[in-house]
Amino acid sequence: MAATGHFAGRTAVRWGIIGCGDVTEVKSGPGFQRASGSQLVAVMRRNGALAADYAMRHGVPRWYDSADALIADPEVDAVYIATPPGSHASFALAVAAAGKPAYVEKPMARHAAECDRMMEAFACERLPLFVAYYRRRLPCFLKVEELLRSGALGRVTGVTYRFSEPNHRKGDQWRTDAELAGAGYFLDLASHALDLLDYLVGPLTDITGRAANMASAYAVEDTVALGFRTASGAPGSMACNFAGAASDDSMRLTGTEGELSFPMFRSEPFRWEGAAGVQLLDLPYPPHVAQPLIQSVVDDLLGRGVCPSTGESARRTSRVMDQALEGYYGGRNDAFWTRPETWPGRRIPSPASAGRGG
Repeated sequence: MAATGHFAGRTAVRWGIIGCGDVTEVKSGPGFQRASGSQLVAVMRRNGALAADYAMRHGVPRWYDSADALIADPEVDAVYIATPPGSHASFALAVAAAGKPAYVEKPMARHAAECDRMMEAFACERLPLFVAYYRRRLPCFLKVEELLRSGALGRVTGVTYRFSEPNHRKGDQWRTDAELAGAGYFLDLASHALDLLDYLVGPLTDITGRAANMASAYAVEDTVALGFRTASGAPGSMACNFAGAASDDSMRLTGTEGELSFPMFRSEPFRWEGAAGVQLLDLPYPPHVAQPLIQSVVDDLLGRGVCPSTGESARRTSRVMDQALEGYYGGRNDAFWTRPETWPGRRIPSPASAGRGG
């Protein structure tokens, strides 16, 4: 993989953000201001007052209430799309048509078919497309990569991941609206784990999956079980339960010479067990967790490095999720969010069954 060098010879990339909501307050927005060779020059939100407030609080020179206006700004070199997935494709196509690179929030889109349209548009314009799977550059996960690449684990023989939390007790929100999110919490949260596995031990193959709605009042799935094989052939499994009373977040990579256990969503020490016994690896998250990946995007655009999270890699993760969910939605190659009455897996529990887990 080579750097794009789209702005090679320049000293900085000037960014605009479409959708300066909560995700940009700490996680990502400040990263565009703090990364070397990067400037945040404009933000957009449909509510102009909120866009103006964000710009004032974060010291951003300009704000817009129109995405088209931000994209057309001649002082915006590249665009970060930080809206819900339902609008990623349309905004990305507009950015490509304007001749500008894009950095898109994860998941890349609602399904792989939209990812394909995005990739085609940027390829036709010879523009780079990046996706915000920022764990690929967090220090703790780079340590996992180092241990894997060095052979410290030996041959990887198994991968397991379990995630559980009581999201069935939350009220309605965009993450459970298929038109906005592409599915339920699985796309929003499990995509991080699947993309990291794609990076560390993938691409993943032989995907099998089942999804169900066991206890939630919304129409999308709340539980997903997924099986796969790593690039080396090791079997793997993932169980995501968004309607469980207990919370759990545990990834385990098992090899012939050692084992790594770590959470995906908590900044806690990783457990490494090898020939020397058990060690705890403490590499805390940085204050702005997306900043290391943003730095790699900027370096890639300036021709001085390579970003590991591209439209191509993110499309693979979207395809894995489609394969896991296609039975629930009766296929995921069309605009399935417009036909919820046809979803084979759809089940709206009664209030009584929802309260006792169905």
